[in-house]
Amino acid sequence: MELWFTEVHNQNSKSSMRVKEHLLSIKSPFQKIDVLDTHEYGRVLVIDGFTMLTEKDEYIYHEMIVHVPMAVNPEAKRVLVIGGGDGGTLRELIKYPTIERIDFVEIDKMVVDISKDFLPFVHCGFDDHRIEFYYEDGVEFVKDKENLYDLIIVDSTDPIGPGEGLFTEEFYEDAYESLKEDGILVNQCESVYFKEDRREFERAIGKLKRIFPKAYAYQAHIPTYPSGHWLFGFASKKYHPIEDQTISKWQDFNINTKYYNENLHKGAFYLPTYIQQIIDRA
Repeated sequence: MELWFTEVHNQNSKSSMRVKEHLLSIKSPFQKIDVLDTHEYGRVLVIDGFTMLTEKDEYIYHEMIVHVPMAVNPEAKRVLVIGGGDGGTLRELIKYPTIERIDFVEIDKMVVDISKDFLPFVHCGFDDHRIEFYYEDGVEFVKDKENLYDLIIVDSTDPIGPGEGLFTEEFYEDAYESLKEDGILVNQCESVYFKEDRREFERAIGKLKRIFPKAYAYQAHIPTYPSGHWLFGFASKKYHPIEDQTISKWQDFNINTKYYNENLHKGAFYLPTYIQQIIDRA
């Protein structure tokens, strides 16, 4: 008998992948976590029924959430990562020798432990002396911080459950205060293809626009996420993501990437008309 995992996008749309083996199913204090071994996509991390990453295409998400802001400010030395318990975002960040400290805040330690046990293609991100680990709520963590970080990366789940607070205006205001005068915040912003997700994106980008003097969105094509077309938010007190892109300085790091490159960086901010209209309205 064949085993399939099906992710429900909405009442009218689903996507499925054929499973070799269901490696783990466990309930943490915060969420249900599953690890699958699939025929097409390799190992897959699923949280509360939603695909968080697959071995086959996780590099797209993690490269885009890290290298885009680092190519705008390659001098970033202190970074805050909220979420990202799988380790993929950390894996990309530790490629920068100029970063001095990474504060890693994950509410669910079980995600980290499972990643270390089952996801070897990302868990190397945890093995760096510059990382300080905090297993607590990222919303609370930023409340007493001021003028501390060059870059904040919000690598959260969807705006439901444990990730819900990371999409509020109060959180963005606290994150703004936590950033230095030239600080950058980047977050995953859902897709806009389905109307339910579109509403969340519009709300999130609208809040960023109200708080930050510079707020934009950029895109990546991730096959195993709903619609395959994913968006990120880019907000800064100082930098424009294209005008301030530092191509030669980023090239000096000699980082090997599979998806991100200097030209794609620019193209990621040139959005389809219907998405740009949503941003303009927000």
